[in-house]
Amino acid sequence: MFPLDTVLDLIEPAIAPYPKAAMFELAERGYNSLFEQLISCIISIRTLDETTIPVSLRLFEIARTPADIAALSPDELTPLLYGSSYPDQKANTMIGIAQRVMTEFSGTLPPDFDVLTSFKGVGPKCANLALGVAAGQAAISVDIHVHRVTNRWGFVQTKTPEQTLAVLEKQVPVAQWININRLLMPFGKHICTGTLPHCSTCPVLAHCAQVGVTKHR
Repeated sequence: MFPLDTVLDLIEPAIAPYPKAAMFELAERGYNSLFEQLISCIISIRTLDETTIPVSLRLFEIARTPADIAALSPDELTPLLYGSSYPDQKANTMIGIAQRVMTEFSGTLPPDFDVLTSFKGVGPKCANLALGVAAGQAAISVDIHVHRVTNRWGFVQTKTPEQTLAVLEKQVPVAQWININRLLMPFGKHICTGTLPHCSTCPVLAHCAQVGVTKHR
């Protein structure tokens, strides 16, 4: 049995010196509505947290609600997303979501996974992350860090983040679902890195199978 609770307890203080994952940082700054979290997650796609946070803050100075964004044209919204990847595509995605929220849900985005994933451009990762952070729903969000770390531990043996999500939902206690992304994203970014992980100083080395690790620091 993999001691997941013990491992997560060890990771918590180890990541304390590093920046929080973008969605959790934005929530602490007060941008914690479901719509804001979903929009920020869309900004974060193929974009570093160091860029996601300032781009989100710039956008929210102008538009924070479905009504605000629905009122913008793509030409008005796209420049607010500069710095993130594919800003024009994301602008169209956000406007489409905002318009549907206004027309179908009276301006309030419902905390429902099926509704969120029905929007073009919203996959399980963003839906689960937004629901976990903003709505407090038990949800696991699997990004590249969560996928890599859990496979490196030997906790899962999967080839894609989608497969990892399915396995984690079966193996992780519901009480830890939100913590998976909150803890493993900064852990994977700063300690259990993709190349040359910091194995010599890793707090959970004793519990790690080091799958695929050939060189480390």
